[in-house]
Amino acid sequence: MQRLVSLILLTLITLQIKAQCNDINTAFIAGELVKYHAYYNWGFIWINAGEVSFSVDAARVNNQPGYHLKAHGATYKSYDFLFKVRDTFETKVDTLHLEPFEFKRITNEGSYKANYLYHFDHDKRLIKASIQKEKAPKRDTTLQWKDCSFDLLTMVYKARNIDYSKYKVNEKIPISMVVDGEIHDIYIRYLGKETIKNRDGRRFKCLKFSPLLVEGTIFKSGEDMTVWVTDDANRIPIIVEAKILIGSVKAVFVDAINTRHPVTAEITK
Repeated sequence: MQRLVSLILLTLITLQIKAQCNDINTAFIAGELVKYHAYYNWGFIWINAGEVSFSVDAARVNNQPGYHLKAHGATYKSYDFLFKVRDTFETKVDTLHLEPFEFKRITNEGSYKANYLYHFDHDKRLIKASIQKEKAPKRDTTLQWKDCSFDLLTMVYKARNIDYSKYKVNEKIPISMVVDGEIHDIYIRYLGKETIKNRDGRRFKCLKFSPLLVEGTIFKSGEDMTVWVTDDANRIPIIVEAKILIGSVKAVFVDAINTRHPVTAEITK
């Protein structure tokens, strides 16, 4: 079960950012915490192998009110002997339009370790990236900051503020994000609405998507991932399923506290 947090980040970026990158945040507030269980498919068995959490804290960013966004994923200690994962993503953004200022990623997966640091220069419209991977020299690079291109974690939170109702079933929605020191243009296919049942028996009205993936260390290329998010004002991801090079993985919603809006997508009767 590799790239535990990356799975969720890459698949939960579910809307067109390019057309609405300056939308005002109305989906979440400081203090929100969302938790997931991470499952790995081994033959016919789904194993609950780890946990992932997403949190929002108030912060001062560039001398103005901001958010400190954080995602952390880890395998349970009982599974560490098979493959130990401790991944952390952090970014600092302003509160109004969620413009990023700094992004950090610390990856510890088995014997592999890597650190990523991006600084977003708002005046010069540059992204200064510093990447240190296991058994490789440190790489420093500077990218032209394309309009409406963001780091993975910022994209997840910005995507929660887009109006889904404007898209048609099977419509391809372009997105742009900075991954591994490069800017990638991909798309999401909107698949419509669906009511799903969580592993704990709770039911949610959801919106469904499938992203186009770039082939890499863990993922196959193509539309081999599916994500469901709540069909309400919060747009909280509920289930993410993905085929990987060996087997498949799934992230399943557990709980959310201090949401900005009531979770009206949950069916309680």
